[in-house]
Amino acid sequence: MIIDAHQHFWQPARGDYGWLTPSLTALYRDFMPSDLAPLLDQNGVSGTILVQAAPTVAETQFMLRIADETPFVFGVVGWVDFADPAAPQTIAALATHPKLVGLRPMIQDIACDDWMLRDDLTPAFEAMIEHGLVFDALVLPRHLPRLARLLERHLTLKVVIDHAAKPEIAARQFDAWARDMAVLAELPHVFCKLSGLLTEAGESWSVSDLDPYVDHLFAIFGSERLIWGSDWPVLTLAASYDRWMQIAQSCVAETAARVDIFGQNAVRAYGLKPVPALA
Repeated sequence: MIIDAHQHFWQPARGDYGWLTPSLTALYRDFMPSDLAPLLDQNGVSGTILVQAAPTVAETQFMLRIADETPFVFGVVGWVDFADPAAPQTIAALATHPKLVGLRPMIQDIACDDWMLRDDLTPAFEAMIEHGLVFDALVLPRHLPRLARLLERHLTLKVVIDHAAKPEIAARQFDAWARDMAVLAELPHVFCKLSGLLTEAGESWSVSDLDPYVDHLFAIFGSERLIWGSDWPVLTLAASYDRWMQIAQSCVAETAARVDIFGQNAVRAYGLKPVPALA
């Protein structure tokens, strides 16, 4: 069983995707389950984790409706305004949906690098822990020390680092990212997504450009806490779904490790409920 632990759906006409503008020609259109389903079939993918792409509760509700109608969506990572005094109540209400598995503030787009350390966000993080939700960390390399400090405060908050914190592969920036990721990997409740790397590698990427970054992730997280995801349709800016699947699988030689990275780690990290494809 293969799970794609990071994909998106959107409809630009909904109007809440601030980053999605007509200048992003290839992405500025509807991407919905009917677009992804053939790619999943071609690659033997059983199910997905659908991840937020807009900073609104309305989009989270939109995704949960899709999940209700789409058997291959095993879980949803949504969004809540963590700074809202009513955030704990909003989180509690959303968490009643069986397919809500996590929340993701769009930290990479927030001007203040220390945002996640604000005291007024503590009730939201505590509510996530109370309701068993995963914190998907959409962070950049400069945020990693802050994320480590956040986890010193919330020792039981389960975290999945999206896209390996988007290392600056095209610029060959490695050492600081590698050091800070290793610190986080020491925490047993921190997972990392093997996703989004091609779009960080520049237009003329080659597989060898990824090697030191992927090797480091395997060295610090092992096969037990790496989770494969496509980041479709953003992926299509760099490669096809088939090509990324091929590259990622070529990085994982052992069958047992493939079972974990391409499926079971997503089940463990997100606490996926039993569904027919998992039976």
